[in-house]
Amino acid sequence: MPVITHIEDLRQLARKRVPRMFYDYVDSGSWTESTYRANEADFQCIKLRQRVAVNMEGRTTRTTMVGQEVAMPVAIAPTGLTGMQHADGEILAARAARKFGIPFTLSTMSICSIEDVAQHAGEGFWFQLYVMRDRDFIERLIDRAKAAHCSALVLTLDLQILGQRHKDLKNGLSAPPKLTLANLIDIATKPRWALGMLGTPRRQFGNIVGHVKGVDNMGSLSAWTAQQFDPRLNWGDVEWIKKRWGGKLILKGIQDEVDARLAVESGADALIVSNHGGRQLDGAESSIRALPKIVAEVGGKIEIHMDGGIRSGQDVLKARALGAQGTYIGRAFLYGLGAMGEAGVTKALEIIHKELDITMAFTGHTDINRVDRSILLPGTFPTA
Repeated sequence: MPVITHIEDLRQLARKRVPRMFYDYVDSGSWTESTYRANEADFQCIKLRQRVAVNMEGRTTRTTMVGQEVAMPVAIAPTGLTGMQHADGEILAARAARKFGIPFTLSTMSICSIEDVAQHAGEGFWFQLYVMRDRDFIERLIDRAKAAHCSALVLTLDLQILGQRHKDLKNGLSAPPKLTLANLIDIATKPRWALGMLGTPRRQFGNIVGHVKGVDNMGSLSAWTAQQFDPRLNWGDVEWIKKRWGGKLILKGIQDEVDARLAVESGADALIVSNHGGRQLDGAESSIRALPKIVAEVGGKIEIHMDGGIRSGQDVLKARALGAQGTYIGRAFLYGLGAMGEAGVTKALEIIHKELDITMAFTGHTDINRVDRSILLPGTFPTA
């Protein structure tokens, strides 16, 4: 086992251990991938102010996200097909997050079901909802999340239609996956992954298969999902979902000030500044560049989170300094999961926490709740 010191080490290991079609599903964006790359690169443009001769004892990274105490201002983002990065992936990631003291968000398009995660990883995780044409299914999905005692609902607004993701098309990623000769050979070179998948019954979309009339296998699922993402999604639907859910509601996919104002008017508890990890509208600005204008527009009226491009604890600190109460990691935890399963997710969280803690100290702060723009070098960060 190599010495793992940062998220890039986990990425390199995951690339060796996860079949190409599933690794590329994680490590790619839409079209030219310009927004996917900008999400990460724009963090590097922001520079920090080093302070010295400051008492660094008694540091704390503990804070809250939608009123829930967290060990650091980080949650695990909802990601589809997590259970194809590693057998039972959602269960393992949820378990690691719970032990670490941060929220895990389960995707509608997960391999392990809501009930699986609640049974094996405990209650209190968050659930992410896509809006489908089948409103009866959505109602039942919300009720299932309630029954599993999920403590927040994350409603994704930026996937009414799918962005074109070239690597997925070239790799034959579909439901079920196309088992071309190239893909079979690739899977044969990943024995750890293959044995894990053979040893679990969870290889379908657990929140859908068996819960929709006529959808009982991957073949029928493909036909159903092709026509289910609802392009008619609107703010009236947000109001309806909020009433049906009745608990903490977080709106994911906000990049524009107008939408941020509408999010406030909807009565949601928080919004996530997000471009879906660069997987939807290629050419959109990075999340970290969009963050300050959203904070300037609605800061103080709604809790603001962000995701996209976070690969280190320094990125978390920079987002916090620019006004994000919380952040989300997607690819960072998926690399850990693909590399080493639950231990890899834990390692990813440990890496990010240590980087956050040490960098906060070097900028002269001991409490994450007191961090602001003063830790950033003027002229290097985006302004509203």
